[in-house]
Amino acid sequence: MLGALYACMGLIFLSFFALAAVAGAFAPSSQQSAGAPPPVLFAGMMFGLGIFMPIIYGVMGFVGGIIAAALYNLFARWIGGIEVEVE
Repeated sequence: MLGALYACMGLIFLSFFALAAVAGAFAPSSQQSAGAPPPVLFAGMMFGLGIFMPIIYGVMGFVGGIIAAALYNLFARWIGGIEVEVE
């Protein structure tokens, strides 16, 4: 579930990163180095990264959720956890 939530967050953040990539790729640069890629290539690379961004966010969210759950279970065993009574 956490992986799916992080993948959705990746989709939301994708619009902000894409806007920044396009703005940065086509912004005038006063210091263009000889080894720098052309702006169109840079925009294409950022578009490719944008496609993989939700996937990377989802996988990292899933792995982070596993680590967080394992740590919670470890500490709950030592401390006693949280007890909730519902009537």
